[in-house]
Amino acid sequence: MSAPIDRLVFGPDDVDLSRSPLAGRLGGEETFVLGAFNPALTRLPNGNLLMMVRIAEALSHPIRDGHIRAIRWDEGNYVLDAWPLDLVDTRDPRKFLVHGPGWRVMALTSLSWLLPVELSADGREVVAVDYERAVAPAASWQCYGVEDARISRVDGRYMMTSCSVSPERHSTTLYTSEDARDWRLEGIILDHQNKDMLIFEGLVDGFYWAQTRPLGDLYFAYPPGSEWRAGPSINLARSPDGLHWKPYEKPGIRPHSATLHTARMGGGTPPVLTDQGWLSLWHGVEPKEIVGIYRTYWSLLDRDDPSRVVRTSHQPILEPAPELTRPLEHRMYIRDVVFSTGLADAGDHFIVASGEADLACRITHVPKSAFGLA
Repeated sequence: MSAPIDRLVFGPDDVDLSRSPLAGRLGGEETFVLGAFNPALTRLPNGNLLMMVRIAEALSHPIRDGHIRAIRWDEGNYVLDAWPLDLVDTRDPRKFLVHGPGWRVMALTSLSWLLPVELSADGREVVAVDYERAVAPAASWQCYGVEDARISRVDGRYMMTSCSVSPERHSTTLYTSEDARDWRLEGIILDHQNKDMLIFEGLVDGFYWAQTRPLGDLYFAYPPGSEWRAGPSINLARSPDGLHWKPYEKPGIRPHSATLHTARMGGGTPPVLTDQGWLSLWHGVEPKEIVGIYRTYWSLLDRDDPSRVVRTSHQPILEPAPELTRPLEHRMYIRDVVFSTGLADAGDHFIVASGEADLACRITHVPKSAFGLA
Protein backbone atom coordinates (compact mmCIF):
# COMPACT_ATOMS: atom_id res chain seq x y z
CA MET A 1 0.00 0.00 0.00
CA SER A 2 1.24 3.50 -0.82
CA ALA A 3 1.46 6.12 1.92
CA PRO A 4 -1.93 7.29 3.19
CA ILE A 5 -3.09 10.76 2.24
CA ASP A 6 -4.91 13.63 3.92
CA ARG A 7 -5.21 16.55 1.54
CA LEU A 8 -7.46 18.77 -0.51
CA VAL A 9 -8.13 17.32 -3.95
CA PHE A 10 -10.64 19.77 -5.44
CA GLY A 11 -11.54 23.36 -4.63
CA PRO A 12 -12.97 26.64 -5.93
CA ASP A 13 -10.06 27.33 -8.28
CA ASP A 14 -10.70 24.00 -10.03
CA VAL A 15 -14.24 24.96 -11.14
CA ASP A 16 -14.80 26.38 -14.63
CA LEU A 17 -17.79 28.68 -14.20
CA SER A 18 -18.02 29.20 -17.95
CA ARG A 19 -19.49 25.67 -17.95
CA SER A 20 -21.77 26.19 -14.95
CA PRO A 21 -25.53 25.59 -15.34
CA LEU A 22 -25.90 29.31 -14.49
CA ALA A 23 -23.42 30.55 -17.11
CA GLY A 24 -24.84 33.33 -19.29
CA ARG A 25 -28.23 33.19 -17.56
CA LEU A 26 -27.93 35.99 -15.00
CA GLY A 27 -28.07 39.02 -17.24
CA GLY A 28 -24.33 39.52 -17.32
CA GLU A 29 -23.86 39.40 -13.53
CA GLU A 30 -20.45 38.09 -12.46
CA THR A 31 -20.36 35.09 -10.10
CA PHE A 32 -17.69 33.25 -8.17
CA VAL A 33 -17.35 29.90 -6.39
CA LEU A 34 -18.00 30.45 -2.70
CA GLY A 35 -17.21 26.78 -2.07
CA ALA A 36 -16.65 23.44 -3.83
CA PHE A 37 -17.23 21.12 -0.91
CA ASN A 38 -19.25 18.40 0.92
CA PRO A 39 -18.74 15.75 -1.78
CA ALA A 40 -20.76 12.56 -1.95
CA LEU A 41 -18.47 9.60 -2.68
CA THR A 42 -18.96 6.22 -4.32
CA ARG A 43 -17.00 3.58 -6.19
CA LEU A 44 -17.67 3.53 -9.95
CA PRO A 45 -17.98 0.30 -11.95
CA ASN A 46 -14.51 1.00 -13.44
CA GLY A 47 -12.95 1.03 -9.96
CA ASN A 48 -12.39 4.76 -9.78
CA LEU A 49 -14.13 7.01 -7.28
CA LEU A 50 -16.85 9.53 -8.02
CA MET A 51 -17.40 12.69 -6.01
CA MET A 52 -20.60 14.69 -6.45
CA VAL A 53 -19.28 18.06 -5.32
CA ARG A 54 -21.53 20.81 -4.03
CA ILE A 55 -20.72 23.99 -5.95
CA ALA A 56 -21.99 27.06 -4.11
CA GLU A 57 -22.09 29.77 -6.79
CA ALA A 58 -22.55 33.33 -5.54
CA LEU A 59 -22.80 36.83 -6.96
CA SER A 60 -19.50 38.70 -6.99
CA HIS A 61 -21.38 41.90 -6.12
CA PRO A 62 -24.47 40.87 -4.13
CA ILE A 63 -25.11 44.33 -2.65
CA ARG A 64 -26.31 47.05 -4.99
CA ASP A 65 -28.42 50.17 -4.52
CA GLY A 66 -29.02 49.49 -0.84
CA HIS A 67 -30.21 45.91 -1.43
CA ILE A 68 -28.74 42.44 -1.06
CA ARG A 69 -29.57 40.05 -3.87
CA ALA A 70 -29.91 36.28 -4.12
CA ILE A 71 -30.11 33.82 -7.03
CA ARG A 72 -33.27 31.77 -7.56
CA TRP A 73 -34.23 29.15 -10.16
CA ASP A 74 -37.59 29.98 -11.76
CA GLU A 75 -39.17 27.56 -14.24
CA GLY A 76 -35.96 26.87 -16.12
CA ASN A 77 -34.48 30.34 -15.74
CA TYR A 78 -32.39 32.01 -13.04
CA VAL A 79 -33.53 35.31 -11.53
CA LEU A 80 -32.24 37.74 -8.89
CA ASP A 81 -34.29 38.78 -5.86
CA ALA A 82 -33.41 41.88 -3.81
CA TRP A 83 -34.06 42.71 -0.14
CA PRO A 84 -33.45 46.14 1.48
CA LEU A 85 -30.35 45.98 3.65
CA ASP A 86 -32.17 47.41 6.67
CA LEU A 87 -34.47 44.37 6.68
CA VAL A 88 -31.77 41.68 6.85
CA ASP A 89 -28.95 40.35 9.04
CA THR A 90 -25.82 39.59 6.97
CA ARG A 91 -23.37 38.48 9.68
CA ASP A 92 -23.15 34.88 8.36
CA PRO A 93 -21.46 34.94 4.91
CA ARG A 94 -23.42 31.86 3.82
CA LYS A 95 -26.90 33.34 4.32
CA PHE A 96 -28.87 36.32 5.53
CA LEU A 97 -31.81 36.47 7.92
CA VAL A 98 -34.93 38.43 7.05
CA HIS A 99 -36.30 40.45 9.97
CA GLY A 100 -39.92 40.80 10.93
CA PRO A 101 -42.12 37.72 10.54
CA GLY A 102 -41.80 36.48 14.15
CA TRP A 103 -39.90 33.31 13.22
CA ARG A 104 -36.59 32.65 11.49
CA VAL A 105 -36.68 33.32 7.74
CA MET A 106 -33.50 33.27 5.71
CA ALA A 107 -32.16 33.43 2.17
CA LEU A 108 -28.85 32.16 0.81
CA THR A 109 -25.93 34.13 -0.57
CA SER A 110 -25.30 31.37 -3.14
CA LEU A 111 -27.14 28.79 -5.23
CA SER A 112 -25.75 25.24 -5.14
CA TRP A 113 -25.52 22.60 -7.83
CA LEU A 114 -23.70 19.24 -7.98
CA LEU A 115 -20.62 18.62 -10.12
CA PRO A 116 -19.42 15.06 -10.91
CA VAL A 117 -15.67 14.74 -10.32
CA GLU A 118 -13.99 11.39 -11.04
CA LEU A 119 -10.95 10.48 -8.95
CA SER A 120 -8.39 7.72 -9.28
CA ALA A 121 -9.14 4.53 -7.34
CA ASP A 122 -7.10 5.70 -4.35
CA GLY A 123 -8.56 9.22 -4.39
CA ARG A 124 -5.21 10.89 -5.07
CA GLU A 125 -5.83 12.39 -8.50
CA VAL A 126 -8.66 14.03 -10.44
CA VAL A 127 -9.33 11.97 -13.57
CA ALA A 128 -12.24 13.89 -15.11
CA VAL A 129 -14.75 16.66 -14.38
CA ASP A 130 -18.11 16.14 -16.09
CA TYR A 131 -19.95 19.45 -16.49
CA GLU A 132 -22.40 17.88 -18.95
CA ARG A 133 -23.84 15.71 -16.17
CA ALA A 134 -24.04 18.42 -13.50
CA VAL A 135 -27.15 18.19 -11.31
CA ALA A 136 -28.94 21.54 -11.06
CA PRO A 137 -32.36 22.69 -9.81
CA ALA A 138 -35.21 21.28 -11.88
CA ALA A 139 -38.34 21.97 -9.79
CA SER A 140 -39.86 24.78 -7.71
CA TRP A 141 -38.93 22.95 -4.51
CA GLN A 142 -35.25 23.22 -5.52
CA CYS A 143 -35.34 26.90 -6.46
CA TYR A 144 -32.59 27.90 -3.97
CA GLY A 145 -30.35 24.98 -4.84
CA VAL A 146 -29.37 21.31 -4.54
CA GLU A 147 -27.06 20.72 -1.59
CA ASP A 148 -24.93 18.13 0.21
CA ALA A 149 -25.44 14.91 -1.75
CA ARG A 150 -24.80 11.45 -0.26
CA ILE A 151 -24.51 8.31 -2.41
CA SER A 152 -25.28 4.73 -1.36
CA ARG A 153 -25.14 1.59 -3.47
CA VAL A 154 -27.87 -0.89 -2.58
CA ASP A 155 -28.45 -4.12 -4.52
CA GLY A 156 -26.44 -2.79 -7.46
CA ARG A 157 -28.38 0.49 -7.70
CA TYR A 158 -26.91 3.87 -6.85
CA MET A 159 -29.14 6.04 -4.65
CA MET A 160 -28.23 9.70 -4.10
CA THR A 161 -30.01 11.83 -1.54
CA SER A 162 -29.70 15.61 -1.51
CA CYS A 163 -31.17 18.58 0.31
CA SER A 164 -33.48 20.67 -1.87
CA VAL A 165 -34.03 24.23 -0.69
CA SER A 166 -37.01 26.49 -1.38
CA PRO A 167 -39.64 28.64 0.35
CA GLU A 168 -42.06 25.73 -0.20
CA ARG A 169 -40.13 23.26 1.94
CA HIS A 170 -36.66 22.20 3.11
CA SER A 171 -36.80 18.64 1.85
CA THR A 172 -34.76 15.55 1.01
CA THR A 173 -34.87 14.42 -2.59
CA LEU A 174 -33.71 11.19 -4.20
CA TYR A 175 -31.84 10.53 -7.44
CA THR A 176 -31.14 7.02 -8.73
CA SER A 177 -28.72 5.63 -11.29
CA GLU A 178 -27.57 2.31 -12.67
CA ASP A 179 -24.02 3.52 -13.33
CA ALA A 180 -23.55 6.66 -11.13
CA ARG A 181 -23.16 8.65 -14.34
CA ASP A 182 -26.72 9.48 -15.41
CA TRP A 183 -29.03 10.40 -12.53
CA ARG A 184 -32.82 10.29 -12.53
CA LEU A 185 -34.70 12.59 -10.15
CA GLU A 186 -37.23 10.47 -8.25
CA GLY A 187 -38.66 13.40 -6.26
CA ILE A 188 -39.16 14.31 -2.62
CA ILE A 189 -38.86 11.46 -0.13
CA LEU A 190 -38.78 13.41 3.15
CA ASP A 191 -40.99 16.45 3.42
CA HIS A 192 -39.73 17.94 6.68
CA GLN A 193 -36.61 20.02 7.24
CA ASN A 194 -33.86 17.44 7.09
CA LYS A 195 -30.31 18.05 5.87
CA ASP A 196 -28.73 14.66 6.50
CA MET A 197 -30.59 11.64 5.14
CA LEU A 198 -28.14 8.75 4.64
CA ILE A 199 -29.29 5.46 3.13
CA PHE A 200 -27.54 2.36 4.51
CA GLU A 201 -25.46 0.50 1.92
CA GLY A 202 -27.45 -2.70 2.22
CA LEU A 203 -30.79 -4.06 3.39
CA VAL A 204 -31.67 -5.05 6.95
CA ASP A 205 -34.29 -7.82 7.16
CA GLY A 206 -35.45 -6.92 3.65
CA PHE A 207 -35.90 -3.19 4.36
CA TYR A 208 -34.02 -0.13 3.23
CA TRP A 209 -32.77 1.83 6.24
CA ALA A 210 -31.69 5.44 6.56
CA GLN A 211 -30.36 7.86 9.12
CA THR A 212 -32.32 11.12 9.26
CA ARG A 213 -32.08 14.39 11.15
CA PRO A 214 -35.35 16.33 11.37
CA LEU A 215 -34.76 19.82 12.71
CA GLY A 216 -36.81 22.22 14.77
CA ASP A 217 -36.56 25.20 17.10
CA LEU A 218 -37.87 23.32 20.14
CA TYR A 219 -36.64 20.17 21.89
CA PHE A 220 -37.98 18.60 25.08
CA ALA A 221 -35.56 18.16 27.97
CA TYR A 222 -34.19 14.84 29.13
CA PRO A 223 -34.60 14.23 32.89
CA PRO A 224 -31.95 15.75 35.18
CA GLY A 225 -28.90 13.49 35.35
CA SER A 226 -29.62 11.79 31.98
CA GLU A 227 -26.66 10.64 29.91
CA TRP A 228 -28.27 12.35 26.88
CA ARG A 229 -28.45 16.02 25.91
CA ALA A 230 -31.57 17.51 24.29
CA GLY A 231 -31.15 18.81 20.75
CA PRO A 232 -30.71 17.60 17.17
CA SER A 233 -30.00 13.87 16.97
CA ILE A 234 -29.61 11.17 14.33
CA ASN A 235 -32.90 9.31 13.88
CA LEU A 236 -33.74 6.26 11.81
CA ALA A 237 -36.31 5.36 9.15
CA ARG A 238 -37.22 2.24 7.17
CA SER A 239 -38.66 1.73 3.70
CA PRO A 240 -39.87 -1.23 1.65
CA ASP A 241 -38.73 0.35 -1.63
CA GLY A 242 -36.41 3.29 -0.94
CA LEU A 243 -39.15 5.78 -1.84
CA HIS A 244 -41.68 5.57 0.99
CA TRP A 245 -40.19 6.03 4.44
CA LYS A 246 -41.54 5.47 7.96
CA PRO A 247 -39.72 6.74 11.06
CA TYR A 248 -38.31 3.99 13.28
CA GLU A 249 -39.67 4.14 16.82
CA LYS A 250 -36.39 3.60 18.65
CA PRO A 251 -33.91 6.50 18.81
CA GLY A 252 -30.66 6.42 16.88
CA ILE A 253 -27.45 8.26 17.84
CA ARG A 254 -28.05 11.00 20.42
CA PRO A 255 -25.83 13.81 21.77
CA HIS A 256 -24.15 12.74 24.98
CA SER A 257 -24.31 14.95 28.05
CA ALA A 258 -20.68 14.13 28.94
CA THR A 259 -19.26 16.37 26.20
CA LEU A 260 -20.07 19.71 24.59
CA HIS A 261 -18.12 18.70 21.50
CA THR A 262 -21.21 16.94 20.18
CA ALA A 263 -23.83 19.34 21.57
CA ARG A 264 -25.27 19.42 18.04
CA MET A 265 -24.93 16.46 15.70
CA GLY A 266 -25.99 15.06 12.35
CA GLY A 267 -25.28 12.33 9.85
CA GLY A 268 -22.05 12.25 7.87
CA THR A 269 -21.34 9.27 5.62
CA PRO A 270 -23.85 6.57 4.58
CA PRO A 271 -23.42 3.59 6.93
CA VAL A 272 -21.42 0.67 5.48
CA LEU A 273 -21.51 -2.90 6.74
CA THR A 274 -18.39 -4.32 8.40
CA ASP A 275 -17.81 -7.64 10.16
CA GLN A 276 -18.67 -5.89 13.44
CA GLY A 277 -21.76 -3.97 12.34
CA TRP A 278 -22.67 -0.81 10.46
CA LEU A 279 -19.96 1.85 10.52
CA SER A 280 -21.44 5.34 10.74
CA LEU A 281 -19.35 8.51 10.53
CA TRP A 282 -21.21 11.56 11.78
CA HIS A 283 -20.51 15.18 12.67
CA GLY A 284 -20.58 16.77 16.10
CA VAL A 285 -20.59 20.53 16.61
CA GLU A 286 -19.03 22.27 19.57
CA PRO A 287 -20.61 25.70 20.17
CA LYS A 288 -18.30 28.58 19.16
CA GLU A 289 -19.28 31.97 17.76
CA ILE A 290 -21.81 31.77 14.89
CA VAL A 291 -20.93 28.48 13.15
CA GLY A 292 -19.25 26.30 15.81
CA ILE A 293 -16.48 23.70 15.48
CA TYR A 294 -17.37 20.71 13.28
CA ARG A 295 -15.55 17.40 13.82
CA THR A 296 -16.11 13.86 12.53
CA TYR A 297 -16.95 11.06 14.99
CA TRP A 298 -17.92 7.42 14.51
CA SER A 299 -20.19 4.70 15.85
CA LEU A 300 -20.68 1.01 15.11
CA LEU A 301 -24.33 -0.04 14.93
CA ASP A 302 -25.77 -3.53 15.35
CA ARG A 303 -26.11 -5.20 11.95
CA ASP A 304 -29.64 -6.50 12.71
CA ASP A 305 -30.93 -3.53 14.76
CA PRO A 306 -29.18 -0.29 13.75
CA SER A 307 -30.84 1.56 16.64
CA ARG A 308 -28.42 -0.25 18.96
CA VAL A 309 -24.97 1.35 19.21
CA VAL A 310 -22.35 -1.37 19.62
CA ARG A 311 -19.36 0.93 20.03
CA THR A 312 -18.62 4.63 19.73
CA SER A 313 -15.96 7.16 20.67
CA HIS A 314 -15.98 10.65 22.11
CA GLN A 315 -12.66 11.28 20.34
CA PRO A 316 -12.98 12.66 16.80
CA ILE A 317 -11.64 10.67 13.88
CA LEU A 318 -11.17 13.89 11.86
CA GLU A 319 -10.72 17.48 12.94
CA PRO A 320 -10.50 20.73 10.96
CA ALA A 321 -7.07 21.08 9.38
CA PRO A 322 -6.07 24.73 8.89
CA GLU A 323 -2.75 23.70 7.37
CA LEU A 324 -4.65 22.26 4.39
CA THR A 325 -6.51 25.48 3.66
CA ARG A 326 -3.55 27.82 4.19
CA PRO A 327 -2.91 28.14 0.41
CA LEU A 328 -6.57 29.21 0.10
CA GLU A 329 -6.42 31.77 2.90
CA HIS A 330 -7.61 34.53 0.56
CA ARG A 331 -10.82 32.57 -0.02
CA MET A 332 -11.61 31.64 3.59
CA TYR A 333 -14.95 32.81 4.97
CA ILE A 334 -15.50 30.35 7.82
CA ARG A 335 -13.14 28.18 9.85
CA ASP A 336 -13.15 25.17 12.16
CA VAL A 337 -15.29 22.95 9.92
CA VAL A 338 -14.73 19.43 8.61
CA PHE A 339 -17.92 17.81 7.33
CA SER A 340 -17.51 14.19 6.18
CA THR A 341 -19.94 13.12 3.46
CA GLY A 342 -18.57 9.97 1.79
CA LEU A 343 -16.83 6.70 2.62
CA ALA A 344 -15.30 4.06 0.34
CA ASP A 345 -13.67 0.75 1.26
CA ALA A 346 -10.05 0.42 0.16
CA GLY A 347 -8.90 -2.83 1.73
CA ASP A 348 -7.04 -2.14 4.97
CA HIS A 349 -8.32 1.43 5.13
CA PHE A 350 -11.29 3.62 4.29
CA ILE A 351 -11.22 6.61 1.97
CA VAL A 352 -13.17 9.44 3.60
CA ALA A 353 -14.41 12.41 1.59
CA SER A 354 -15.15 15.62 3.50
CA GLY A 355 -15.87 19.28 2.99
CA GLU A 356 -13.15 21.40 4.59
CA ALA A 357 -14.14 24.88 5.82
CA ASP A 358 -17.18 24.85 3.49
CA LEU A 359 -14.56 25.58 0.84
CA ALA A 360 -12.90 22.52 -0.69
CA CYS A 361 -12.95 18.71 -0.89
CA ARG A 362 -10.69 16.80 1.46
CA ILE A 363 -9.71 13.14 0.96
CA THR A 364 -8.35 11.22 3.96
CA HIS A 365 -7.15 7.62 4.24
CA VAL A 366 -8.19 6.26 7.63
CA PRO A 367 -6.92 2.80 8.67
CA LYS A 368 -9.62 0.36 9.70
CA SER A 369 -7.72 -0.19 12.91
CA ALA A 370 -8.80 3.33 13.97
CA PHE A 371 -12.31 1.89 14.38
CA GLY A 372 -11.15 -1.36 15.97
CA LEU A 373 -11.80 -3.22 12.69
CA ALA A 374 -9.59 -5.87 11.17
